Amino acid sequence: MDRIIARISDEFSIRPNYVENTVKLIDEGNTIPFIARYRKEITGGLNDQVLRELYDRLVYLRNLENRRQEVLKLIDEQGKLTDEIAESLDKAETLQEIEDIYRPFRPKRRTRASIAREKGLEPLAAVIFAQKPAGISLAELASQYIDEEKGVNTAEEAISGAMDIIAEEISDNAEYRRVIRELTFRYGIIKTSAKKEEDSPYNMYYDFEEPVSKIVPHRVLAINRGEKEGFLSVKLQAPEERIIDWLKSRILSKTGSEFGEVVEKAIEDSYSRLIAPSIENEIRGTLTENASEQAIKVFAENLRNLLLQPPVKGKVVLGLDPAYRTGCKLAVVSPTGKVLHTAVIYPTPPQNKKEESAKVLRDLIDRFDIDIIAIGNGTASRESELFVAEVIKTLDKKVKYIIVNEAGASVYSASKLAAEEFPHFDVSLRSAVSIARRLQDPLAELVKIDPKAIGVGQYQHDMNQKRLSEALSGVVESCVNSVGVDLNTASPSLLSYVAGINSVIAQNIVEYRESNGPFRSRAELLNVKKLGEKTFLQCAGFLRIPGAENVLDNTAVHPESYEAARKLLELTGHTMEDVVGRKLGNLMEEVERTGIDKLAETIGVGVPTLRDIITELLKPGRDPRDELPPPLLSEDVLEIEDLKPGMVLNGTVRNVVDFGAFVDIGVHQDGLVHISELSDKFVRNPMDVVSVGDIVKVRVLDVDVKRKRISLSMKGIN
Repeated sequence: MDRIIARISDEFSIRPNYVENTVKLIDEGNTIPFIARYRKEITGGLNDQVLRELYDRLVYLRNLENRRQEVLKLIDEQGKLTDEIAESLDKAETLQEIEDIYRPFRPKRRTRASIAREKGLEPLAAVIFAQKPAGISLAELASQYIDEEKGVNTAEEAISGAMDIIAEEISDNAEYRRVIRELTFRYGIIKTSAKKEEDSPYNMYYDFEEPVSKIVPHRVLAINRGEKEGFLSVKLQAPEERIIDWLKSRILSKTGSEFGEVVEKAIEDSYSRLIAPSIENEIRGTLTENASEQAIKVFAENLRNLLLQPPVKGKVVLGLDPAYRTGCKLAVVSPTGKVLHTAVIYPTPPQNKKEESAKVLRDLIDRFDIDIIAIGNGTASRESELFVAEVIKTLDKKVKYIIVNEAGASVYSASKLAAEEFPHFDVSLRSAVSIARRLQDPLAELVKIDPKAIGVGQYQHDMNQKRLSEALSGVVESCVNSVGVDLNTASPSLLSYVAGINSVIAQNIVEYRESNGPFRSRAELLNVKKLGEKTFLQCAGFLRIPGAENVLDNTAVHPESYEAARKLLELTGHTMEDVVGRKLGNLMEEVERTGIDKLAETIGVGVPTLRDIITELLKPGRDPRDELPPPLLSEDVLEIEDLKPGMVLNGTVRNVVDFGAFVDIGVHQDGLVHISELSDKFVRNPMDVVSVGDIVKVRVLDVDVKRKRISLSMKGIN
């Protein structure tokens, strides 16, 4: 374990005692959000993102250690463990290195070499491989191994079998494989060509090559998909001559014996037949794994920014799920998320009942005092947007609309959860509700949907689905806990992402709430079935009770720190009533006058915890999302045909990928800001410049109406 602690400490540049403390907390069953928020003193203030990366690394290194001991035991059981092998295993830093060392000892299927060994040719191979003068010619030596019963009929067959054994031994050498892997990665070239001469998304790869060491992650995934779909042929061109020359320099003796000629041929055979295909698979596997990890990071960051979009509070919202034949479904939703009314209108083809639909829409706006119309961006979205914009122009009331990304709404609406929530609504009406609610509170609504269905990444179906799910669930958990959850209104879906709470306990909380009325205090949670002290410790700080008798129950102050909060107020001349009445204007002055270090010592908490308590007391019930700019609302609409190069528009970033960002500029078709157009400065990673949900100014560079492609730039205007 000491080895693992030291390694993580070195890799993350974290003091060993903090790493040790963190690992202990994890092993004790504490959740990442809890550790990040409430154990800052003993972790050195590690945030949840670093903690998750540390956890992933911890799992890898523990698996590495387990495999190291397993391989050591397996080799020892064969009676082949030497001090040298044991030392190599001890020094191995990756699973690949351990597998390379184990390779010669791993049970193999029948190979040409194993067949040659069965024929008794291993001693001949050893003499030839040694390349020392044997006093007789190679032919004479080989003829001694002719055995028709074993299938060795000639000296040439004996030599050929010996070469197979030598080739396999060379192939199984861990050091050789390591160097060849490095040379292939450093000097190899990925080459792709067309398998089908037809138009496809992979046109640019029909005659393409790029050094292995420089190929960017999204290209790896694109090439893999093109190969899988049968459009591309892919080959890794290794520096073959360079590799074989290196092998010969390491293996061939300078005696110039005829044995050396056989070994030379065995080297060439070993590389072309055994090593090269294996190394190509390994490198392409590594490239894919790294590209997938990068894609997962992109997806995770986009998801984080989407979930943390500022809620549109205090507004009556009309959700509109667009459609053609079946009509546009409407759902009026109150500021608290309650469905007030539903309807269906037919303003789009083939029915085109625009006047009738406009009357329904105007009546709903007047009747429910609707502030914003949220339009889904799916089929018929464009026509629905034009219709809504026309209706808005005829109103005396100021009403705005917004296009809402409805990715995942159909998944939710057809789910068991949606059926339980709205048993009397059909699927499309549920979608309309979801569209409205995800504008009012993106986090609360989007947690009901499988994160993979939200669609803010790239090549999500081409990567390890288990790894993707784990990463995205971690993001949702992090976002939910950073915002906090209203204990008296939260759905089971939302509650199940709170630290320490599983789906069973989440359902039990809701059932308790329905049977006993709203929670009046956090302490009441201990009355919930299956929610014991351990779970309470993990979850309590992330649950909020607006209007609770104890104002601290509506803050991120953990119940274990309530006494510390009271002492702080007492020492600075304040009361709980001052917290409720927001009369703590001079609190920071008092803290600075005393000194935060001295105050923390007097109260009996760490400085980080005290800082967090102060922040919460100054703004009880705060929502960190409120500090972000609100979403961009529209009153009018543009067509793609209206766009002209040089136009400067406001837009909302919908997706960020490795090669740029897609921006909604109000024409239904998102435009692409290529990575080279994101900034006047060099951009290595688009996420350094933009995030999902950002409001940005863009300049139109080019419009391809036929292909519905819009090129945008942010240079010189942001």
